[in-house]
Amino acid sequence: MLQRASCLVLLLALFAGLVHAQDTAKTEKKPRTPQLAHIRLSGSLDEAPVAADPLFGTSGENFKSKLDRIRKAMGDQNIDGIFLHIDGLSIGYAKMEELRRAIAEYRASGKKVFAYLESGDAKDYLVASAADRVCMPAPGWLMLVGTRTEIMFYKGLFEKLGIRADFLQMGIFKFAAEPFIRDSMSKEARAQYNLVLGDFFTNSYIGSILRSRKGKKKLDSADAVRNLIDEGPFTARKALDLGLIDDMQYLDDFQESIRQSLGFKELMLVKNYGSEKKAQLDLSNPFELLKILSPPKSSLGTKKDRIALIYAVGPIVTGKGGSSLFGGNMVGSTTLVDAIREADKDPKVRAIVLRVDSPGGSALASDLIWNELKRCKKPVVASMSDVAASGGYYISMGAKKVWAQPGTLTGSIGVVGGKLALGGLYQKVGLTTDTITNGKNAGILNTTHPFSPSEKKAMEALMQEVYDQFLDKVLENRAAVGKKFTRKQLIDLAEGRIWTGSQALERGLIDALGGLDDAIADAKVMGGLAKDADVDYLILPKARSMLDTLMEGGPPFSSLSSRQLSVLANIPEIADHALMLDAMLQMRTEPVWVMLPHGIRMR
Repeated sequence: MLQRASCLVLLLALFAGLVHAQDTAKTEKKPRTPQLAHIRLSGSLDEAPVAADPLFGTSGENFKSKLDRIRKAMGDQNIDGIFLHIDGLSIGYAKMEELRRAIAEYRASGKKVFAYLESGDAKDYLVASAADRVCMPAPGWLMLVGTRTEIMFYKGLFEKLGIRADFLQMGIFKFAAEPFIRDSMSKEARAQYNLVLGDFFTNSYIGSILRSRKGKKKLDSADAVRNLIDEGPFTARKALDLGLIDDMQYLDDFQESIRQSLGFKELMLVKNYGSEKKAQLDLSNPFELLKILSPPKSSLGTKKDRIALIYAVGPIVTGKGGSSLFGGNMVGSTTLVDAIREADKDPKVRAIVLRVDSPGGSALASDLIWNELKRCKKPVVASMSDVAASGGYYISMGAKKVWAQPGTLTGSIGVVGGKLALGGLYQKVGLTTDTITNGKNAGILNTTHPFSPSEKKAMEALMQEVYDQFLDKVLENRAAVGKKFTRKQLIDLAEGRIWTGSQALERGLIDALGGLDDAIADAKVMGGLAKDADVDYLILPKARSMLDTLMEGGPPFSSLSSRQLSVLANIPEIADHALMLDAMLQMRTEPVWVMLPHGIRMR
């Protein structure tokens, strides 16, 4: 009996061991397959908040979303590196520098970044060169040929059409009217553009290559890089020989080479890592139409403190602003004032970051936005992107601290006003006008005739007062941060002069160099939080859905992206002009503008 009991105990023990082994096998995880986060960088990387768009694609991304995806990969334990696929970037030097910094921070975490481009202009390469390895296929090329600026002049065209541009300006360096009244740059404009473009070339262009490709014999000094650029453009093979790139392979071969170099048996590419996926719609269900017209609003947690991110992207106009016909964005004073008030009233918002990417526009709209920022009880920090000049600089003067990138285009403190007199064009096509006037200056904004002497005098007085107000606001803002100028000292920096972010910092026109993250950290501290505090973000102005546009009586296509509206919007040479002309049409009844020259393109 005792022997049988012992056997039973032994059998039970063996069974328990077998069950335990099976349970252990079940809980053991398979070895993790190493992964690279795939992030595509292309296009203009617009700053503006993007509306959800379930009909045509994903909810879209703005520039901050791209930076957030890179930083998300930094803390993701399942990600072993980043694979950047760079495909036709159309950005300024400030965004380029901010991307390079994000890549550098990722590499500092101990993980690697690999960049692939089939071909590229300077901005494509300057971003790619921040990676550990840069690869191109053999048929590719690098258009590394230096910096240049383009300004289109319309005087000759206007003369052929019988149009006369009658513009006035406050400040000898305020060139905004030159494209309409001249057929080439003035000596003042040329001198200022040379100063700015030279800074971009030396620091953002040559400096970036030097910092990224150090150790390469043919790229060991600024002079060497400068001489090399004079030999461009380059084939992929030549770029490899010169040390500009590290690999010459096709995409699949490059991925296999990365796997081998990292010593992995397998390597998975996580396509479009960190991007929001498109919601699937059942179009057989009539209620799905509501999702198309008015996608669900994103919700914020209620427990965390918030930082409000208010975006001022595009030309500044009075009214609601919004999307331009050709896909760009315009800053409406009404919309931005409402956004500032919403952030100020929100009890969870501790501070506001104003993100500016604007060449300016309406003097009135700029002042209304500045005034609301000054009235705001919450601390405001300005963060300048590619461009924050003229009206873009004006509204930044409502902040307690101003950040910019070295490659930001800023300043342009000055005003311009005028009109296009179309009387000659009317005569060419057989149109005539007849008027009855009461008041010496009743026709001051009439589009048939140029200014009369009396109208010109009145316009100059009006513009001088607006210019004086602009100067006063700059003096007040700079004094508040300890940078006191006499009026003469400020005028020596104003009168329409443009500056890079580095030059503006040297002259006391801004307070610090850094990106959006730096401005956010500053805002947290000003709001009584730790600079690394975990916060929610209130993104304003809220992107408008298709239903919002329809309810306001606007054309339904105005809320669509440029990709969806027209192929023309993807041609920068056309889209840039179209956006600015659209803004000018909206400002045609306003006598005074604060804006950069129309059509300026810096490459």
